[in-house]
Amino acid sequence: MREKELQGTLLRGICIGMSDRYLIPDTTHYRVEEIIKKSQFIVTLAHTPSVEEAKAFIAAIKEEFPDATHNCWAYQAGPPGSTAMVGMSDDGEPHGTAGKPMLNMLLHSDVGEISAVVTRYFGGTKLGTGGLVRAYSGMVKLGLETLPTREKITPVRLEVIIDYSSVTLFKRMLPDYEIKVLEENFGADATFIVEMPKEHAEKFSAAVVELTNGNALIDDITDDE
Repeated sequence: MREKELQGTLLRGICIGMSDRYLIPDTTHYRVEEIIKKSQFIVTLAHTPSVEEAKAFIAAIKEEFPDATHNCWAYQAGPPGSTAMVGMSDDGEPHGTAGKPMLNMLLHSDVGEISAVVTRYFGGTKLGTGGLVRAYSGMVKLGLETLPTREKITPVRLEVIIDYSSVTLFKRMLPDYEIKVLEENFGADATFIVEMPKEHAEKFSAAVVELTNGNALIDDITDDE
């Protein structure tokens, strides 16, 4: 086998975090309506994994409801709770009464990569500052309560090179880490290209080191595609 690399280098290159597995909307658009003091409120939620997609979704809803009194919006384009890619707008409502409460509701949910537009048709009764905050945040909450979701798992792809003497035990351990074998090559050594949830990479690598008594080469090739 060619010169081995200990796993410390690999493990420093793989960032294991809570954001590697989380919920995202499992629908293109999801909509809920409610009448609050004669005003019609319509919340539309969507899966938007990028800022560009969030802005496109917001523009589409504004085009769908061009005659609405307000189309207030908020988006969060990253993992749950992340503020790296967020945006909001009161769209003519008093400052801080719509976009911010909507965004806060998104950030405190367990759903990531999500945008919300709350469309309002004014019914003649003013809600006041507190009433507006409750109405806009409440509409987002109402939508989130029944929103279809699915789990997003961030994968990592590794190249694993081991001696033939370790192959049988190596294959037996794969199901424990939700591993998918993408390629197998048998030359001077046994080479496997495997993919797994990122959260398992550290423990899997440590297990391979133990299995082979350190006689293994593991490279993170996730970004090599």
